[in-house]
Amino acid sequence: MIYRFRVILDNDTEEDIFRDFEIRESDTMEDLHNVITQCFGFDGTEMASFYISDEEWNQGEEISLFDMSDGLNEVKLMNETSISDTVHEAQTKLIYVYDFMSMWTFFVELAEIVETAEGVDYPNLMYVQGQVPTEAPDKVFEAEKDEFDAEFDDDFNIDDYDNLDFNENWN
Repeated sequence: MIYRFRVILDNDTEEDIFRDFEIRESDTMEDLHNVITQCFGFDGTEMASFYISDEEWNQGEEISLFDMSDGLNEVKLMNETSISDTVHEAQTKLIYVYDFMSMWTFFVELAEIVETAEGVDYPNLMYVQGQVPTEAPDKVFEAEKDEFDAEFDDDFNIDDYDNLDFNENWN
């Protein structure tokens, strides 16, 4: 079977930037990673991870390109995980993050499962919409309401050493 994906760049521009492509269900998540990087014009040399997502695009379990753990926690790796074990009719959404310094973030959604077509080489780029910017779109990370609802003393003066409750020459 062939999986048809739409991958959308998470950006705040007016123009939608996405790619539609087909890939074999038996390919690995690393193959999916390679297709995405090629479709969006990246060299593929940066760290990346997929995250299983729910219907509201909440980030779940990670599938990493490399094992960066200390060996204490089991890590799912892209090259050891097939697409069909991760994405299927009941689980259609993933979040993909490429280059953790720039945080290129993509929404990956399984659009359709179809039969293999004769004469078509897979993976197959089907449609391209929008130009990828030269830099990753800025991310705004917002805390949930009331998460940081602490009361602060507005009269606090960090230069007032006499009232800081410690000896400034402690060592």
